[in-house]
Amino acid sequence: MNQLMQSVMDNLIFVLEFLALVAVMFLIAYAVERAVKKKNKDNEKILTTRKIVIIGVFSAMSAVLMILEFPVPFAPSFYAIDFSELPALIGAFAYGPVAGVMIESCKIVIKIFLKPTSTAFVGELANFVTSCMLVLPASIVYLFRKSRKNAMIGAAIGTAVMTVFGTCFNAVYLLPKFAQMFGMPLDAIIGMGTAINPAIQGITGFVVMCVAPLNLLKGSLVSVLTMLVYKKISPVLKAAQK
Repeated sequence: MNQLMQSVMDNLIFVLEFLALVAVMFLIAYAVERAVKKKNKDNEKILTTRKIVIIGVFSAMSAVLMILEFPVPFAPSFYAIDFSELPALIGAFAYGPVAGVMIESCKIVIKIFLKPTSTAFVGELANFVTSCMLVLPASIVYLFRKSRKNAMIGAAIGTAVMTVFGTCFNAVYLLPKFAQMFGMPLDAIIGMGTAINPAIQGITGFVVMCVAPLNLLKGSLVSVLTMLVYKKISPVLKAAQK
């Protein structure tokens, strides 16, 4: 009974931590977007009915893309590349950081209905936080001056932030939490990385040689695809906003 209660408490605390991180990301996005709109004397609402409809569509697209994962040869099987950030980054460029965070958060909810979690929601949390680390910086940079150059700079900054933050977040929180939720020794998880690359010794080596390259590759691919797609569909998105 005590073990069951402890498990319930651990899961409750984790869910509350997840919700807190969602709230923090949303508040950061809202505060920045509101400040920029106020500075530019832009009276347009941050969220309109049409924006919310498109956010819903983009969220569904992101959820489907999140399910379509591709393994990488340099990391254990529970790490994979997906392109679920693509609709979120496009939506954030078109409608602002708040839209980007909303797409990312709604994506997780829809994905869980389409495909239940296999990582006790740790994978979903990892995806949400690291995705926001790409989408938020990129869209904030672009928000200040909307140009192709700024979009490229923002995407590059977002990729760098995603890589650094994602690496540290895995080492400090996600991997220990994954080990706790599954009752698996952290050394066993690190051992999966060592089996792929004998140079991996310890959690620092694991995140540097597995997590960092994954986030860098993912952020770069999503950024390039966004640059190729956004220019072509931005007139449609802007027309839908009117």
